[in-house]
Amino acid sequence: MPSMDLSPKPEDYILQGPVFNPIVPYITSIFGSLAPGKMVSIQGATPMEAERFQVDFQAGSSLAPRADIGLHFNPRFRSRPYTICNSLSNGLWMEEVKFPHLPLKSGDSFLLLFLFEQDHVKVSVNGQHYLQYMFSLPLDRMNTLRISGDVILRAIAFFPKNPFDIYRTEYPVAPHLFKSRAVLDVPLSHLLPESLRPRDTMTVRGLVCQDPKEFCISLKKDPSHVSFSFRVCFTDQTVSWRSFWDRGQESGGKVSEGFPFYPQRYFELLFLCQEDHLQLALNGTPLGPQCIPHPATDAIKELAVDGDVVLYSTQVRSSLPSCSAAALKIQR
Repeated sequence: MPSMDLSPKPEDYILQGPVFNPIVPYITSIFGSLAPGKMVSIQGATPMEAERFQVDFQAGSSLAPRADIGLHFNPRFRSRPYTICNSLSNGLWMEEVKFPHLPLKSGDSFLLLFLFEQDHVKVSVNGQHYLQYMFSLPLDRMNTLRISGDVILRAIAFFPKNPFDIYRTEYPVAPHLFKSRAVLDVPLSHLLPESLRPRDTMTVRGLVCQDPKEFCISLKKDPSHVSFSFRVCFTDQTVSWRSFWDRGQESGGKVSEGFPFYPQRYFELLFLCQEDHLQLALNGTPLGPQCIPHPATDAIKELAVDGDVVLYSTQVRSSLPSCSAAALKIQR
């Protein structure tokens, strides 16, 4: 019996890009449907006169008959704001569940984060866990997002799971993608808030430019000493890495035999630090060898990004429980 090829395919690296300032009502397909560990963030605000809005994760966009809805998330702003969650199947609503103490009121800005598991969803509001809801619709049928009601949308983003965190023991953190400026300056160079430790992660999110030549992500000991570089070259279609050791020694090689980057396509690169090596993931799928040799991460003081990319966010997440900022977000 021939062995199965389980190596990643080009389509495994496709990730849905963020949307900025969409008009309400807003509806979009979810690339690849939902899956355990996938996250969706919604950033926006409620008008002063807002009464309610709703976020529906549903099976398609049919209006007649109405599409099944796996999660109907419906914040209501009265004297005591609350949220109703429900599911719709074959045109019939299930028993609704009321969640009191909604930490939002009319006129507030917000960041909602939906973390999906096999049979339930966790929702946080402005970084604080708010509710957990069991849904009856199979997760892989939820392939459409619809948002309507009294809400102003700033940004919607889709985040893949961390393939190296199989237990997902920590509540995830999503960045505010919408800032006074939607993108960061490139080249970007920023000192890290503190030295990196094993199990710390770094995430770079961006969009490849229309006619790219290359881009590079570097980890530095100081502005003049590169410790590790990750280079994507569109001219010769290669993804490569180099580690620079003390006393002038260095090592390097190709990260991937294929070329999973494309012009005008969104990407999320995750770097997982270990004691003496790095692990990489692109759009939620491991990229390259399991272990890329690397000098001690505690010497890394700076992150740099340069080249033909539009940069949305860079993030460093500490493995220490005490860093609930667990996202030590790099800002300009």
